[in-house]
Amino acid sequence: MLVIDTHAHIYSPDEKKYPPIEKPYRPPSGKGSLEHLWESVRSNGVERACLIQTSTFYRFDNRYICDSAAANRSWTAGVCTLDPDDARSAGVLKSYAEKFGLRGMRSIPARDGRLDHPGVRALWKTASDGGLVINVLVGREKVSELERMLAEFPKLRVVLDHCLNIKAGPQMEAILGDVLRLARFRNLHAKLTFLPTGSATGYPCADLHAACMKVVAAYGPERCVWGSDFPCELWTPKVTYAQHLRIFQKDLPLTEAARAQILGETARRLWFPNQ
Repeated sequence: MLVIDTHAHIYSPDEKKYPPIEKPYRPPSGKGSLEHLWESVRSNGVERACLIQTSTFYRFDNRYICDSAAANRSWTAGVCTLDPDDARSAGVLKSYAEKFGLRGMRSIPARDGRLDHPGVRALWKTASDGGLVINVLVGREKVSELERMLAEFPKLRVVLDHCLNIKAGPQMEAILGDVLRLARFRNLHAKLTFLPTGSATGYPCADLHAACMKVVAAYGPERCVWGSDFPCELWTPKVTYAQHLRIFQKDLPLTEAARAQILGETARRLWFPNQ
């Protein structure tokens, strides 16, 4: 079964060549490099990975993502993050796709807090025109704006990162309800990375299994993807890479056909259509 990791953050050990921002959010020593990711994917039977720009370490400096994706096109897809308040960003996104082979962008609200913003809209249009994928990172307070954007760009393939950060607790049903209502937009896909980040228990994150299955039922497996949250030592310290994968391979009550879509086939269509 094809397995693609759609959510891996990478950190260069060479901080002179790729300097971090002031007060970066750091992984444990020796963790998070592209080489570490290669070891993790190969030891777990994962064939490909999406490299997601690490804004908490590099902000809008995408050089490590660009260089890594360009040098490893056979098994990676680069996903950058650009400043929606910078008028040059749309042109930069186009050039990244052409020069480095990047296949998507992680979209964030503008500096004033708006997702429904001219700068964000310009980036989404560039992505739509270029056949790129948008990963949108927002909380439920941006749902109405996200709905407007999805309606405006019906042909743009959009992935909802972490499903609005569903987590166990008193707000879970409200957040889940918003995620389920968004499923009516056929161009929106659900990234099911919230189990280890939102669980109150750790592996196998059973407190979020029912929520995950409801998301899968609403979107359909063909619009759902798995991602590891690599490096797990930083982002999911209670759940290892292998355990996170095992939740989707063994623990969730999915059919084999659904597993195939969620673990690899949906991601292949989104980020690796020619491989």
